[in-house]
Amino acid sequence: MTIRELIPVLDARVLCGDDKLDQEVKTACGSDLMSDVLAFVKDKTVLITGLTNVHVMRTAEMLDIHCVVFARGKVPSEEILEEARELGIVVLATEHTTYTACGLMYVAGIRGTNERSGAHA
Repeated sequence: MTIRELIPVLDARVLCGDDKLDQEVKTACGSDLMSDVLAFVKDKTVLITGLTNVHVMRTAEMLDIHCVVFARGKVPSEEILEEARELGIVVLATEHTTYTACGLMYVAGIRGTNERSGAHA
């Protein structure tokens, strides 16, 4: 699935990265704890969070995450969006809760990864 195909699934709007919407995504991680994201995220993952600080972009950069979705109607500051632009990260916003966004993505075929076993959830 591409980021572009995720937008209607999440009823999301693009905050930055319009030119990168055709990137493929395979898994998702929903968390406000960046330490958990660091422990469990794999390649081509979408990060869904309600945390709107620069640590989200730093974590995304470290893990080569190409798409961050801000849940619960949260919109990051222009400073964070500028950081995302510089890093080439697509930023989406949805009114859905993190839990609901994860469920919608799961139904659409995006799975999580169980790092401990290596199996897809």
